[in-house]
Amino acid sequence: MTAILASIAIIIFPVFGIVALGFVAAKGGLISDKASDGLAEYVFGLAVPILIFKTLSESRLPEAQPWGYWIAYFAGAFIVFGLAMVMARKVFHRGHAEAVIHGFAAGQANTVFLGVPLILQAYGEEGAVPLFLLIAIHLPVMLVAATLLVEGNAGLSLRTLKRLGRTLALNPILIGIYAGALGRIFDIQTSGAIKQMLDLVAASASPCALISLGLALNRYGLAGEFKVSAFITAMKLLVHPALVFALVQVLPMPPVWAGVAVLFAAMPCGINAYLLAQRYGAGVKVASSAVSLSTAIGMLTIAFWLYVLDAG
Repeated sequence: MTAILASIAIIIFPVFGIVALGFVAAKGGLISDKASDGLAEYVFGLAVPILIFKTLSESRLPEAQPWGYWIAYFAGAFIVFGLAMVMARKVFHRGHAEAVIHGFAAGQANTVFLGVPLILQAYGEEGAVPLFLLIAIHLPVMLVAATLLVEGNAGLSLRTLKRLGRTLALNPILIGIYAGALGRIFDIQTSGAIKQMLDLVAASASPCALISLGLALNRYGLAGEFKVSAFITAMKLLVHPALVFALVQVLPMPPVWAGVAVLFAAMPCGINAYLLAQRYGAGVKVASSAVSLSTAIGMLTIAFWLYVLDAG
């Protein structure tokens, strides 16, 4: 028991400690909102895509995809998506667009800013391939589903479909994934000064992502709607990973892939929920509060799921 708790602490504390460092730096005025935006753009637009490219181009991809992995994760994601939507309409009496935002917040995980550093800390290089393959599918699937649900209620327009396609085609994370996959297929390996340059940028991805998350928490904070945000937080941190954990027990996949799926599901609400709420002008306060609350509580719940996975 003591050994398990010590190993969990080694994973959890450095990750959330850096998030707290970013939060304190922003709260104390050491880093401004302007710098916060720039750091987030660097992480999302350059550091993490290069990390993904390096990992996928240098790793051995599985010959056959473990379909149980995909089924386990996305079954859990869409169940909580649907439950949160139903609760928003029937219990919290929200409109259609805001109900979709609730569902998206409950089912969409913070993958780039917290998932990447924490899962790599837990599983190392062995967990990198399943992690980045899931990231490749996760954002497009969840974003397309949410957009279709919001827009479909009033009828999809060609303009909306073009905007969605452009968003996905130009997404830096997805570009890093496609480049990495092509590098692996054609056996393109970097070397010399170029490799050293990419190694340095990739090494900065995790700490910069965590600092950026701390800065974002200071900016968004808890904006009210506590009961609704608490419900969404519970769905994201407890129900989603519980569903995935149950499914990975019966569906075939390698043990590390099962652990990555559960931890991926256990990540807090992603900032994309807040951005989507802003785009449609619905549920902005709820999304903001859910992101902040789930991240603050996430340290405890992720430690719990790490314990469950280790004990299992």
